[in-house]
Amino acid sequence: MRQFARFCVVGASNTALSFVVFALAVSAGAPYLAASCAAFALGALNGYSLNRAWTFRAGAFTLPGLARYGLVQAGGLALNLGLLALLVEQLHVWSIPAQALVLPVVSVMTFAANRRWVFASPPEKLTRSLQQPV
Repeated sequence: MRQFARFCVVGASNTALSFVVFALAVSAGAPYLAASCAAFALGALNGYSLNRAWTFRAGAFTLPGLARYGLVQAGGLALNLGLLALLVEQLHVWSIPAQALVLPVVSVMTFAANRRWVFASPPEKLTRSLQQPV
């Protein structure tokens, strides 16, 4: 549970950072779609860095790890959009409560993917830790 709580704190910081960067860029005259892309990228980089170092304590930065994190983020976005569209378009749920229903599902799924795939301990490290007495 502690790890999931940290994951949620990191997610909140990503959201805040992305929103501030988006607002500043749009206020400075950047096109909103370009501003959104840049803000999302900075939020994702922040999320990878904080989750790697604090949430999962996964060691050094790696490009393959960042790529896996990006794939999980893209999958989470696709899941979010799919579930949101299903609730709004097919079940006629208002978009704000629908997003409130979707967010916990997507958060749990991305947490699990990050924990098991993006930030998982290397097998030899895991084997060594299992062999050490408690």
